[in-house]
This record gives sequence, C-alpha cells and structure tokens, in this order.
Amino acid sequence: MTDQPQKLNRHIGLFALIVYGVGDILGAGIYGLIGKAAGEMGNAIWMAFLASMIAAGLTGLSYASLGSRYPRAGGASFFTHHAFKSNFLAYVIGLAALSSGVTSMAAGSRAFAGYFTSLVSAVPVDLVVIAFCLVIAGVVIRGIRESMWMNMLCTGIELGGLLLVIVIGAKFLGTVDYTSAVTVVNPAGDLTFSLILSGAVLTFYSFVGFEDIINVSEEVKNPESNMPKGILFSVLIASIIYITISLVAVSVIPAAELAASSAPLVDVVKRAAPWFPPIAFAFIAMFAVANTALLNFIMGSRLIYGMANQGLMPKVLANVNRRRTPYVSSLAVLGFMLVLALTGNIASLARATSVLLLLCFMVVNVALVVLKHRKGEPEGRFEIPYVIPVLGALVCALMLSYAKIEEFKVAGAILTVIVILYFVVRPNSDAIKRGLDG
Repeated sequence: MTDQPQKLNRHIGLFALIVYGVGDILGAGIYGLIGKAAGEMGNAIWMAFLASMIAAGLTGLSYASLGSRYPRAGGASFFTHHAFKSNFLAYVIGLAALSSGVTSMAAGSRAFAGYFTSLVSAVPVDLVVIAFCLVIAGVVIRGIRESMWMNMLCTGIELGGLLLVIVIGAKFLGTVDYTSAVTVVNPAGDLTFSLILSGAVLTFYSFVGFEDIINVSEEVKNPESNMPKGILFSVLIASIIYITISLVAVSVIPAAELAASSAPLVDVVKRAAPWFPPIAFAFIAMFAVANTALLNFIMGSRLIYGMANQGLMPKVLANVNRRRTPYVSSLAVLGFMLVLALTGNIASLARATSVLLLLCFMVVNVALVVLKHRKGEPEGRFEIPYVIPVLGALVCALMLSYAKIEEFKVAGAILTVIVILYFVVRPNSDAIKRGLDG
C-alpha cells in the first residue's frame, strides 16, 4: 500500500485549455453587466473594460508564472503553502476560492432554472435545479475529456451569441462619441481617473475565471509551457470581445437606455436585427450559465482533490475512479452545490464571492514575490519581473477598498466558518509534506 497521491490523466492540450479559459471568463455576466456599466460610464464603458483587462492581466501573469513553476491541482492553496509554509493560510485560501466557485455554481443553477421555466413553465424550479446539478456532476465525474467537449460546445454557443451582437451591430460603429461619460449621475460627462477606476471595479468581475485554469494543471499536456499561454491568451481574447461588445452596445442603443434595460444585449439585437428571434438569446444565456457552472464544478473538484493530496482535507477526497477522475471530491462539490442552490438564499453569498477572490488574488501575488526572493527556489519557464506581482497585489487591495461593508460582512462570516473547520480538521503536517513532495 502506498501514500503516493493518485494521478489524473493529461488530456488537455493548449487549444482546449484556451477554450476552457475563455469560456470560464466570459460566463453569463456580460449579458447583464453591460447595462450596469453603461449607467456608470456612459459611452466610455470600453475604458472601464480596458482598465479591468490591465488589472486582471497583472494577476493573470502572476498565476501564469506560478503555474509554469508548480503545475499542481491545488492552485492558490498550493502556491500559498509553498510560499508561506503555513497550513492555516493555505487552508483558508483554498476554501475561500472553493466557496466563491460553489456559490457561483449555486447561483448559476437557479439562473438556468429561471431561463428554463420561462420557456417551460409547467416544470417546478427546484426540480430543474436538481436535474441541472446532477447533469453537470455526471459530466465531470465521467471524465475530463467529456467535460472539455461539453465546455467547447457551451463556449461555442456562448461565444456565438456575443459574436452575433458584434456582427449585427458593427454597422453602427463610429456613430457616437466614445469618450462621452454622460449619465444620470454624471450629467456633465466628466471623464476622470476615479470614474474609470470605479467603472473598472464593476467590470473587473467579468474577468474572473482565469484563476480556475490553474486547478486543471495536472490534466494539461506540457503544463509548464501551456499553462502560461492558456491563461494569457484567455484573458486577451476575452478582453477583445468585451471591449468590442461595449463599443457596439452604446453605438446601437444610447447608454441611458442600456442602463435601464434588464436584458441589454437582447435589446441591442432587437434594435440592430429585429428579424432575429429574441427567444434564441434565452437559449444562449442558458448555455452560458451551464458553461460557468461546469467550469466552476471542475475547479472545485480539482481544488478539493489537490488540497486532499496536500493533507489539508481528508485523504478520501483524493480518490480517483478508473477513468482517473476525482469522483469523491466531485460528489462533495455536488452536495455543497445542491444545499446552497435549494435553500435559495444565495444572493448575499454571491455578493461576497468577489471579495473572497480578491483576497485570494492578493495573497497569490504576494506569494510569487516571496518565492522569487527565496534563494534556491527553481525558476519556471515563464518568469516575470517583481513589479508585476507587486502591482497585482496593490490593484487587488485597491479593488477591495471599493467593496461595500455588507460584502465584507458576508465574506467575513464565510472566512469564520473556514477557520472553525480548520481547527476541527487539524491537517497533519507530515501528510501535507508528502502531498507537496508528491
């Protein structure tokens, strides 16, 4: 009998990894976020997305560098433990990242059920939620290859919806002033640095997802080279799509109308191409939500698997089936997802996910600084200068300074539960060392 960690299959190539990253970053958020951003930035929302791209790019570079050094499934938890040698901090960061993903999945399952029941009203919402969760879990447990195929299908449909908006709205480009920041709250249209930063705080959350790529490191071919490329290309492609969508949207519909719309991109399509059936966008949004849930499920199961191999969680959670899939950790994620989704009380938890992720991002950036400074620490195939993780940490801290007190309260409650769990589980130091060395 051996205590060596069980290995996962390396099925993911660079193309599949980029599709995974793009699908995770795009998600369903852009379908509603564009209206909120227009209400704050007017026609200048593209500047907010550009600033967000820079902010996400800094932390993305840090993740890419760390991923080339240590392609391990534990992600942020592994990096934190390796840098600070703290079981406690690694445990807290790992479960904070997991909490953000599970909360996102639970919210997504109810959003999917909402779209579905709007088309088929006879089906109970909770039944749709349960069926949705079981299907996603089934695909993930079946294997990473099947998960990647489903991801490619969902990403293709999701991306197709956004490209449709761009194509049918392209003829409207150049018809408005893209530096005008006139809104209800800013009638003079003053375009200031603080306004752009405030808008960037809002749009930054549409870039969240690149960090999930790290958690499939042990299933990626040639991870030292492909992980950095996958992260950077994903952020770049998503950024180009976001900025283009923002320019098209304010060209087709005035920013004030976008801000008041509950489905801004649907309204853009209605205005630019009245012949296109609006119901089709409901299906596109359903696939976008399903994709986000799928990728968060993969992230959560691999994160738990990685933490179990580190000794930070019960060893049974690191068990894999004959298809080399971490099925026990996947079942654990399914349980958490169902509990949150069926209680329906996930709105307050969802508001705290961005705070939890920004805290994780800040720690990961600082971890890279520590590791780069440590003597004898081997370099990866993708190295970046000190200034990038330092700026990444500062940007995360700046973003956190704009979070609301209610979000800090909920995030604090989640962190308190995580701390209590740590002292209940009491991870074994020897097991952690074996997991890190394995």
